[in-house]
Amino acid sequence: MLTQERFREEIAPKLMKELGYTNIMEVPRIEKVVINMGIKEAPDDPRVLEGCVNDLAKIAGQRPVVTRAKRSISDFGLTKGNPVGCKVTLRGVRALVFLEKLFHVVLPNVRDFQGLSTDAFDGRGNYTLGLDEQLIFPEIHYDDIVKVQGMDITIVTTAETDREAYYLLKELGCPFKD
Repeated sequence: MLTQERFREEIAPKLMKELGYTNIMEVPRIEKVVINMGIKEAPDDPRVLEGCVNDLAKIAGQRPVVTRAKRSISDFGLTKGNPVGCKVTLRGVRALVFLEKLFHVVLPNVRDFQGLSTDAFDGRGNYTLGLDEQLIFPEIHYDDIVKVQGMDITIVTTAETDREAYYLLKELGCPFKD
C-alpha cells in the first residue's frame, strides 16, 4: 500500500536522482485528486442523481458534493441552480490510496487496456483521464446502479512541468503507454 513513509523513503530519492534535485522539498507530490461526474439527466430525474452520488461515495470513500448550474442556458434546457453532476476532492492519504487502487486494480482489469496516454497532461503538471463507466470499480455492483455513468479523474500535482509529473506518476505505478 502506498503511504507517506514509502513515498518519502523509496519514491522521493528515485525522483531526486532522475530529475537532478538536490533538496527533497523540490520533489513533486500529489496535491489532490478530483473525481467529477457530469450527469445529463440530473435535473429531470433525481433518482439518477442520487444513484450517481451513492456510486461516487463508494468509489472515493468520501461523500461527494452535488454541483449546480451557475447560470441558465436555454439551449440546453438548463436553469440556474439545477443539479448538473457531483464531484469529490481527495487529499493526502485518501488520494494516495485511491491512486493505488486505480493504477493497480481498476485499470489493469479493463478489457483491452493498452495503457494511459501521455498526451493528457495540461502543461502545468496535472493529468486528467476519463472513464466510460463506474462498473470497472470493484465496489460497484451491476444490480445496484441506476444508470451507467462516466467520470473524469484529475490528478493535481505540485510539479511545474509535465515531465516532472510524468516521472512522479510513473513511480507511483501509473500504467502509461510506452
